[in-house]
Amino acid sequence: MVSTDWVTSQILEVVPDAEVEVVDLNGTGDHFHVRVISVSFDGMRPLQRQKPILNLFKPHISSGDVHALDLKCMTPEQASSTLDTAFDPHSEKK
Repeated sequence: MVSTDWVTSQILEVVPDAEVEVVDLNGTGDHFHVRVISVSFDGMRPLQRQKPILNLFKPHISSGDVHALDLKCMTPEQASSTLDTAFDPHSEKK
């Protein structure tokens, strides 16, 4: 099972100046909502922000260790104007 601390440490290897918030959506260690907030994202398109992180997690997704990674990469300005960014397609909540 993957832990939120491990996910955080992995992301900080790619984006060392980031503020990282990780939520284990189901308590199963394989569905995560991740907010990565960094000034280094300023001027970058969303996919440019996500691609290095997704590349890092690709082997863990392929192996099944991580089933879902809801990744929100934003600047501090964007984060301050966005409250709840979590999305869980398997949630019972409507």
